[in-house]
Amino acid sequence: MKLIVGALAVALLAGCTTPSDLMKEAPELSANTKKDPKTYALCVYPSWQDYRSSAVMSETSAGYRLVAGNDMNGQTDDVLDIRKIKGGSAVKLYQRMAWQQLGRAELKKSFNSCL
Repeated sequence: MKLIVGALAVALLAGCTTPSDLMKEAPELSANTKKDPKTYALCVYPSWQDYRSSAVMSETSAGYRLVAGNDMNGQTDDVLDIRKIKGGSAVKLYQRMAWQQLGRAELKKSFNSCL
């Protein structure tokens, strides 16, 4: 019994996804906008808060990053990376299990409408 519980705990820990893990994969969506990173981040952030009240927006050395995850299992489900480029921003949306869009429609809608 202890062996089964230990194996289950290891399997759950191995499944944790961090923002860095998600950003190693190809983005689900990417685009450029003429808006500066802060303006774009403030435009999309309300949708992220509606999706997950625990969504976090933080300033990075290159721009801004929004992160939404599941507090119950420590998984990062969505990351929006917004980087300053000449003439605006490059935005990339990374999603764990991108095929599963239940509740995520507003994230993609705000991604596009805020461009």
